Amino acid sequence: MPQTPPPPQNVTLHLVIRGRVQGVFFRDSMRREAQRLGVAGWVRNRSDAAVEAVVQGDTAAVDAIVRWSRHGPEFAQVEQVDIEPAGGAYTGFNKLAGG
Repeated sequence: MPQTPPPPQNVTLHLVIRGRVQGVFFRDSMRREAQRLGVAGWVRNRSDAAVEAVVQGDTAAVDAIVRWSRHGPEFAQVEQVDIEPAGGAYTGFNKLAGG
C-alpha cells in the first residue's frame, strides 16, 4: 500500500534585500511572484533604501521566493539578502507603504 507523503511544513522568514531595489518595481514584482507561488506575507520599502519582506508558506515555495529575491525583477541589482526566521500568521501577500 503506498504511503501518503507528509503535508508540507510551513516556514516563515524575514528578508532584507539590499542593492538597487527601490524604484525598480521590486515590491510589485515580489507580490506577483509570491502570489504565483502561494506564499503569504508582505513586502515594503525601508528608509535605508532596502526592501523588507516577510514570507510564509511551504518550504519549497518559500525557498523559491528566496531564490527569486536574490535577483528580483529585471532592473534590480541585488547585492545582499539577509534572512532570519520570523513568526506570525499571514493570509495573502501585501505590498505595504514604505518606511
